[in-house]
Amino acid sequence: MTAPLFGKILIANRGEIACRVIRTLDELGIASVAIHHRLETRARHVRMAGEAVEIAGETPVAAHLDIEAIVAAALATGADAIHPGYGFLSENARFAAAVEKAGLAFIGPSPDTIALMGDKISARAFAEAQGVPVAPSVMPTGDLDDFIARAETIGFPLLIKAAAGGGGKGMSIVRSAEELREAARIAAGEAQRYFGDGRVYAETYVERPRHIEVQVLGDGEGGAIHLFERECSVQRRFQKIIEEAPAARLDPALRDAICGSAVLLAAAARYKNAGTVEYILGADGRFFFLEMNTRLQVEHPVTEMVTGIDLVRAQIEIAAGKGLPAAQADVTLSGHAMECRICAEDPERDFLPETGVLAYLGVPEEPWLRFENALDPGQKITADFDPMLAKLVAHGGDRAEAIDRAIAALEGLALLGVTTNIDYLARVLDNAAFRDGHLHTGFVTEHREALAPPPVPEQVLAQVLAAAALGLRDFRELALGTPEPHAAIGGWRN
Repeated sequence: MTAPLFGKILIANRGEIACRVIRTLDELGIASVAIHHRLETRARHVRMAGEAVEIAGETPVAAHLDIEAIVAAALATGADAIHPGYGFLSENARFAAAVEKAGLAFIGPSPDTIALMGDKISARAFAEAQGVPVAPSVMPTGDLDDFIARAETIGFPLLIKAAAGGGGKGMSIVRSAEELREAARIAAGEAQRYFGDGRVYAETYVERPRHIEVQVLGDGEGGAIHLFERECSVQRRFQKIIEEAPAARLDPALRDAICGSAVLLAAAARYKNAGTVEYILGADGRFFFLEMNTRLQVEHPVTEMVTGIDLVRAQIEIAAGKGLPAAQADVTLSGHAMECRICAEDPERDFLPETGVLAYLGVPEEPWLRFENALDPGQKITADFDPMLAKLVAHGGDRAEAIDRAIAALEGLALLGVTTNIDYLARVLDNAAFRDGHLHTGFVTEHREALAPPPVPEQVLAQVLAAAALGLRDFRELALGTPEPHAAIGGWRN
């Protein structure tokens, strides 16, 4: 007899990922519950859900981190499962344990697995025990002098990382013994501040590395499959801004080795649900285990677009006991997909976060395009959350077509009221080195000058001044002869 799916699921998240989950719940006929802070009463994810519960908190972030209140909301509304999305509590073992203790299903891996993989040191040790390649490293002992002495024996450059970290926090590159002590001290302080755990470790830093990650699904009983890999090498401040699937210029044999390694790791951990195994890939073809994210990734849409597998649906079905959505032999690639993270930030000021009020949003509509967002005109863009506002995802028959379509979509996208990285992303995609697939995690820094905006023509500058005097509406109609913002303002939409 087929195991039944859930009747009602609470989404312990907000924004575009909550909207994304609700869409799949609607398709499956599963009732949805949203949570929100009092300042988010009219947020899109709240309006989309079948019902909503306000979570008290001094700030919106505090509300979304309140384990007891979120579990209580699920029980009060009659939900039988909780989907954590990504960020917030999605990789919190205590939250997963609290959900299970309350008799609810956690749509993710077990608390023990989250704890194992959430600690980078234990995750590395586990990966190494399974024969998965791990970069030479030095683990903390509590003695800073001993740590530094052992780190020096590996050789430079080194990467200092937080044991319990993520998102680039508590991470730095060290190129000499003179830098090591201060870098370790700063990294430990940052790790303590962000994660409540000051442990750091050092590992060999691979120069010009590529960041490759593999999407895996596990049934919790030792069965696991991969949904191929994603390239996430284009980053700023150790955080991704462009992802694609499959990876560019990846030898088929190397692809098989990396993806096979990820399945081996997931199976050995008896991993349940969706997860991502991340690797660093050197120019010499050597790859090393980086970490495992025990949740859905921000960039999961590119995998969905090239495999045709709805990852949120797969998560729900696995959690409901229905097993994996496909056999490995049945998972195939179709075309290429690009994801651009639209962020409220200023690339010309070292990607500093920006705030504002969303005045207008115009999105092109194409069958090959997904625009994942939870934006509404009049919405305040604050510094309370991550600066990512939306995700623009384009699919093409091959990588070149995916790039061209993503650029066209970015050029047709208008987001007024706050400075964003839209134009910058288009310049990255159109860069010759990017088009050729010569990627590495230092790409943004290496091509800084080439990615700078072109000088503003005097004619356009005069039009901008005219717009300030006449008002944007009059300017569109008078100077450009069109009432469509996304068609009119092109490269200076911000």
